Amino acid sequence: MLLAIDVGNTNVVFALCDGRKILARWRVATDARRTADEYAVWLLQLMELQNFARDSIDQIIVSTVVPRASHNLDVLAQKYFGLTPLIAGQPPVGWGFAADVDEPKSLGADRAVNAIAAHDAYPGDLIIVDFGTATTFDVIDYNGSYKGGIIAPGINLSLDALVNAAAKLPRIAIEAPTTTKTVIGRNTEDQMHIGVFWGYVAMMEGLIARMRAEIGRPAKVIATGGLAVLFDDHTSIFDAVDTDLTLTGLAILAERARGA
Repeated sequence: MLLAIDVGNTNVVFALCDGRKILARWRVATDARRTADEYAVWLLQLMELQNFARDSIDQIIVSTVVPRASHNLDVLAQKYFGLTPLIAGQPPVGWGFAADVDEPKSLGADRAVNAIAAHDAYPGDLIIVDFGTATTFDVIDYNGSYKGGIIAPGINLSLDALVNAAAKLPRIAIEAPTTTKTVIGRNTEDQMHIGVFWGYVAMMEGLIARMRAEIGRPAKVIATGGLAVLFDDHTSIFDAVDTDLTLTGLAILAERARGA
């Protein structure tokens, strides 16, 4: 069984996989200071609660955009599972595709892993929208080559910046406005919901329209990340929502390592 670990700027996701099938997943806030022992206490208890044995894990793979977290996860794998973890993007699990951009080495591991999973599952040219700490838009051509993309502030970052900079504005939850037939709010909270939510939808629709025009060929839009489902209910720009895209990409890389 595979333990896939996806380290993002906001959360670390641990998933147990049988091949590409995800059996369980757990999430903890990202903290580069968290020790291997702290991870182990938390993770092993959760595994026990769901009847997963520690010795059933025979492979571990890590994808991280927080380099400082790598050491403690390496110690976790070796000390508590007796395994040397695979690191996504490093031999023997390189990306296996061309990064046709100015600085290929700067491509984030999460975006590369998403590209692998999306190209495996969906034919043709693709635009991947990933809702994380930042919202990223990535273009993958029909050959699986990474062609570039866009990085925009995540919706939570945008809302935090607005609330922190304006003393009288309240903190609100990220959700669709209760009045979806109007974009003229009648009170402060409605106006904030409209501005944040529909403003974000308009930004996505506008950027994707420009990207499709620049690609010059039909391109499917694949959405992933925690807020993908929320936005999918209120826009028609997504051809598919795949919230497990990153974990699937890690499982594919692990498969390649097994076959190497």
